[in-house]
Order: sequence, then C-alpha cells, then structure tokens
Amino acid sequence: MSASVIDFVATEARFGAHNYEPIGVVLSRGEGVWVWDTEGNRYLDCLSAYSAVSQGHCHPKILAAMVEQAHRLTLTSRAFHNDQLAPFYEEIAALTGSHKVLPMNSGAEAVESAIKSVRKWGYEVKGVPDGHAEIIVCANNFHGRTLGIVGFSTDPDTRAHFGPFAPGFKIIPFGDAAALAEAITPNTVAFLVEPIQGEAGVILPPAGYFTEVRELCTTNNVMLVLDEIQTGLGRTGKLLAEQHEGIEADVTLLGKALSGGFYPVSAVLSNNDVLGTLRPGQHGSTFGGNPLACAVARAALRVLTEEGMIENAARQGARFLEGLKDIRANTIREVRGRGLMLAVELHPEAGRARHYCEALQGMGILAKDTHEQTIRIAPPLVITSDQVDWALERLASTLTQDFS
Repeated sequence: MSASVIDFVATEARFGAHNYEPIGVVLSRGEGVWVWDTEGNRYLDCLSAYSAVSQGHCHPKILAAMVEQAHRLTLTSRAFHNDQLAPFYEEIAALTGSHKVLPMNSGAEAVESAIKSVRKWGYEVKGVPDGHAEIIVCANNFHGRTLGIVGFSTDPDTRAHFGPFAPGFKIIPFGDAAALAEAITPNTVAFLVEPIQGEAGVILPPAGYFTEVRELCTTNNVMLVLDEIQTGLGRTGKLLAEQHEGIEADVTLLGKALSGGFYPVSAVLSNNDVLGTLRPGQHGSTFGGNPLACAVARAALRVLTEEGMIENAARQGARFLEGLKDIRANTIREVRGRGLMLAVELHPEAGRARHYCEALQGMGILAKDTHEQTIRIAPPLVITSDQVDWALERLASTLTQDFS
C-alpha cells in the first residue's frame, strides 16, 4: 500500500471502533460496476455494498432525483405529510402487490418493525395470550445487528457478551420444513426467514421448501415474514426471490437496493392486516418516509424496472454461475447461487477465503469473504456479458493458486 493509503487506514484504526476488517483498499469513486481507489486503480465491484448498489454506482437518474429533491425538501418528520410519501407508497405497492407499507431507514429497523408488528397482530387478532408470542427463525440467520436481532442469532461472534437477550424466539434448521411443522404451536405468530441465507454463504434451500413453508404458515395462521433485504429487488433474477417458487409472503422486508446505494431506505410490506394493527404513537421514525428518501427510492425502483436490470440479473447470473462451475480448481468445494447472488466455497485445506479476495484485488476485482471459506460474488445488476467473462478469467487464475 502507498503512503497515502496507509495514512487513511491508520487514521481509521486510530479513531474508529474496530468492528470491521476491510480489504486493504481505499475507494474514492464509482461508476456502474466499477470503483476506483485513491491511487487511480480500477476494480470490478463484486460485492455491491452487500447488494445495496444493485443499480450500479452513482446511477445518473437516481442522482438527479436526489439532487432535485435535496433542493426542494429533505425532512419534515411524520408530524406532517409530504408530497413524496404517497407516490412512493402507491408505486412500491403496485410493483410488489402489497397492501400496506411501513417506511423505515435501515434493514435492521425493518426487521425490528416486523417483529413488533407480528407480535401485536398475534395478541390483537390471533388471540395469543399477552407476553407469550413466539417467532420461529433459522439457524445461521442474518437479519441485522440490533440487540433484539442478535438475541436470536446462532453466530457466537454476533452474540458474545451482548446479553441478556429478549425471549420469544425458536431456532430451527434452514431448509427443513418438517422442523418448522414441529416447532409451530398455538402461540406462534410468525416464521422469519431469508429466501437465501446471504451472510451464511449464499445458502439455498431445497427445491419446494418455500412451497411447503407457505402451506404450513397458512394452515396454522402463522405470518410468513420474508427478509428480502439482500435477495429482493432483482438480485436473484426476479423482483422478489419468493417468485422462484410462486409463493407470496404475508410480510416482506426490503432495504439496501431500495435506494440504489444513495441513502438509507427500508420498508415493511404487508399483504394483510399485520400493519393494520399499528395506531398513531405506537411506532415511528423521525427519518422514516422522509421526502428525500422517498424521492430516491422512487427513482431507484424506476430504473430497476425500466432499464431491464432484473432480466439482466437472470441472464448474467446464469452466465456467471456456469462459468464458475467450469473452473477446474482443486481449491473449490462448491459453487452455488441464483441470479447475481453467487458464492464459491473453498475446501478448508485451500486456506482462508480472505487470502483469495486479497489476490483478486490485485487482479482488479473486489469480492468479500464470509465464514472463512466462502467468497461471495454479487456485482451490480448492470454488469455485461463481457464484464462477466473478464471477471471469470481472473477468478479462474486466482482460484487455481494455493494459499494454504
């Protein structure tokens, strides 16, 4: 690293909490699928800020919407109406088929809001005794990092020394419909689950799993809450990942790509009376639903659909997945994914995935490791065939190396 890069990294280390372990690159500019560091080196972004920059870095139409709205009105709080919230509601509801929308800021806030809402629904509509509501979640889940959420994580690093945690959660294996059936009781109000477990290493459930899950939830009057904060808005080659099995969640959580990376925006979408239980004063957010956020989200949704990004994710994802599977390297244990949400899991004896990510940086690709042995690959949905092939050449060259 050059002296200037070292200085940036050292200053971060001196003043910042050490709760991240970034790859050793300092980025200063982005456009489309590309980012540039402070030294002028160009990289293909294969993380997309954990899928938040699905529309590509600094998309000009989203940027224009943000600048225009910033000149007009940025924040009113929900104490007053604004002229961007109603159109945002209408447009996202029409796009997703939802009946009610609750706007928030971060993905974790959307998850916390859903937990509160389904519990309230359980007490007031389903008739669960007060204080006894149960929510079922999956092992190896990732739904955020607030205290409420980490209480039902199974990752020791996420939980250690942060307790005591709130009760009311049951943990079952992901992809096991029989385990869900066994865990449901009359006090179960919801099943909260990711369609694909992203942070766990892009883990896909067995085919037909969510069809069974939907049937179980319907039969037992349990709300199916799908956390589509990473998988939603085109990442898997469909608008929502639930569409791959033709089901519909009762509650859907969106975030990340909802703003194209410009601003924190999330939303809880409901297809029934779950959100209808909320009354004035019972839940809120100063910034949730602010006019700047709504204008940005509206533009982000427009370009996603008008520019064919979802269809492109399906095409290029299939090309990328096939190309990864064609790489003949003893280091690779498994390649998996759907759309442009992909992962390469390495054999333990191949060494840490981080070493391969650092080598990829030298080849002009930025990817991120997870759980020691897995490299995640999630470029912006605007990636082209030529760019996929360019990336595959460098991945093949890197994955045949030995970093054990």
